[in-house]
Amino acid sequence: MNKKLKNLPIGISDFKRIRENEYLYIDKTEGIYELISGGMYYFLSRPRRFGKSLLVSTLYNIFRGKKELFKGLYIYDSDYEWEEYPIIRLDFNGISNTNPEMLNDDIRIALNRILKQEEIEPVLNNSSIQTFFTEVIIRIYEKYKKSIVFLVDEYDKPIISHIGKGKEELKIADKNRELLKDFYGVLKEIDVVTKTRFVFITGITKFSKVSIFSELNNLTDLTMNKRYCDILGITEDEMDRDLTPYIERFCKEENINCEELREELRGYYNGYRFSSKDVRVYNPFSLFTALEYHSIENYWFETGTPTFLINLIKKQNIYIPEYEKLKADEYMFSTYEISDLSTLPLMFQSGYLTIRDYDKRLRLYELGYPNKEVKESFTKNLFAEYSGLKRNTKYADVRVNIEDGKIEEAIEVMKSIFSEIPYTLMREDMINELYFHMMFYLIISASGVGITSEILTAKGRIDALIETRDRYYIIEFKCDQDSSKAIQQIKEKKYYEPYKYRGKEIVLIGINFSTEDKNISDYKIEKLRTK
Repeated sequence: MNKKLKNLPIGISDFKRIRENEYLYIDKTEGIYELISGGMYYFLSRPRRFGKSLLVSTLYNIFRGKKELFKGLYIYDSDYEWEEYPIIRLDFNGISNTNPEMLNDDIRIALNRILKQEEIEPVLNNSSIQTFFTEVIIRIYEKYKKSIVFLVDEYDKPIISHIGKGKEELKIADKNRELLKDFYGVLKEIDVVTKTRFVFITGITKFSKVSIFSELNNLTDLTMNKRYCDILGITEDEMDRDLTPYIERFCKEENINCEELREELRGYYNGYRFSSKDVRVYNPFSLFTALEYHSIENYWFETGTPTFLINLIKKQNIYIPEYEKLKADEYMFSTYEISDLSTLPLMFQSGYLTIRDYDKRLRLYELGYPNKEVKESFTKNLFAEYSGLKRNTKYADVRVNIEDGKIEEAIEVMKSIFSEIPYTLMREDMINELYFHMMFYLIISASGVGITSEILTAKGRIDALIETRDRYYIIEFKCDQDSSKAIQQIKEKKYYEPYKYRGKEIVLIGINFSTEDKNISDYKIEKLRTK
């Protein structure tokens, strides 16, 4: 009889619940053991749904001395000395941040709730947030006469919730930041430092002028730390060790090939890399959901729309195809101001871009989308914002026609999509070749077909390359010219040379856009004859 598989912990971030109810737990306690044995002050940035809250919950149970919950895990048999510590744990997902007044009140309520749980008299004064927090710490320390553990989840929620929503919301974000600066500043005070056992703070972003970064000099940022690059997410080895039975169940019930399924899972959900060390991880939420429901879909993106990112991208007039191959040095990932946000570190820390490669000699990172799930979903939302077409049911027609080699039919579908874009969204000052190129790129990417823009060759730059299982489509764009000139350029500069001997059909496509019609006006398609 087959052994019953443990349930997958989809959306469950409570370590105690996972262990007591026998959900699957991917053992991350070796890395956690190194953390708590080697330092005191840590910050970790990771995208949402990557297990930050579960990591905080795991730390909570370790410092509560709940050794039996860890039976069978690395830390259980290690030399860690299990001891119970008082803990101040705050989750800013559950703290109101509508304005600084509500944020102030809710932090106080959350801290008093902790005191109540510890059977300690609440703090009732109306002093500053620093004095209030300090008093909470003193009362807990005086009861237990032991160092305190501080666990803070999503520290930046009161800031990031107001970004990309206009000037008034930006003012609220800045005021919330000022309050948080005062609040976190308590952790650096000498009287508190002597009462501290461990500090662990998570979030998505690193904002400057928040005291945990500007004044906690001993804070270790784990975000791009090679040693802890896989402390969240699921590695290929962990996939093989813990999830093979779930893959086999998926294959058996759906009657599909397991190697093909693994490759598809890898393409959709793997690819996140957080340091110069070449270790890539799967998004756990999406992977678990796909294995539970036996369907490969875009799960992660549907759990939250990155409105602030899309608004910033539109505001800064960013050319979207550039996200395929951005380069950045370490400085680009440092802290930054609320009033002067750069989309690159936000995209990286939020999970929409990841490290593709690292040049050790130049100390340069190459960034791109981590996988198909992110690229397809993000570009679909971007196209909806730029086009006003919130629900486009024609993406599937584009994808199927391209995959079947029916490129003429695919282009005709795209023409019909362009024709539906409201005239008011196509300002005269933005209608040019780059605009059409970007919109073309967004439609193809949103359909789920692989497209790369501006590929350098020995003799020039390919505008776009679409690769399917059987074909390469080499595309050149023109604006208010003639598609035959585009085909001619592809031939003269031999853009097809790098792809001639890869065993796939090569199709040359010239596309001309009309600024007057605001659409594709003509196109030419030629199949390349290769010997």
